[in-house]
Amino acid sequence: MGLAKVLRRFLRFRRNSIKSKFNRVLPLGDYFSDRWEKARYLGFGKGSSIYDSSLVLGNVLVGEKTWIGPFTLLDGSGGLKIGSNCSISSGVQIYSHDSVKWAVSGGQEQYEYAQTEIGDNCYIGPNVIISKGVKLGNQCIVGANSFVNASFPAGSKIAGNPAKLV
Repeated sequence: MGLAKVLRRFLRFRRNSIKSKFNRVLPLGDYFSDRWEKARYLGFGKGSSIYDSSLVLGNVLVGEKTWIGPFTLLDGSGGLKIGSNCSISSGVQIYSHDSVKWAVSGGQEQYEYAQTEIGDNCYIGPNVIISKGVKLGNQCIVGANSFVNASFPAGSKIAGNPAKLV
């Protein structure tokens, strides 16, 4: 039996078992990887998980029992800290650098970096974008499709473009 046939058989088995157990169909890589193992490999806290479809750049620190959904981007090139017991929904992008000054200067200026921090027990809704240098305190809730370009204290509920207290 050829390798391609073995892989197709394995994929069919995994798809069937995941579909019957959780009623979901995943991107190809998520059938072959273990999200808890990937989190351990990245040095994330105990019980945290991150999907294979997530992109992780630079220095990203994540606390315990944090769920990082599929198709996320975690940019730790300027340092990124995410607390414990957080839910980072699908499609979220969190940045710790930008290339605005570099681009508009024709490459003369440098990229800008600033540490970004998400506190403990935070919920970040689907497709949220968080800019470099933002700090969200513990127990913050960020509504879906929000653009967060400012910091907010603990317990804040924010949404919008740009995000504001709601």
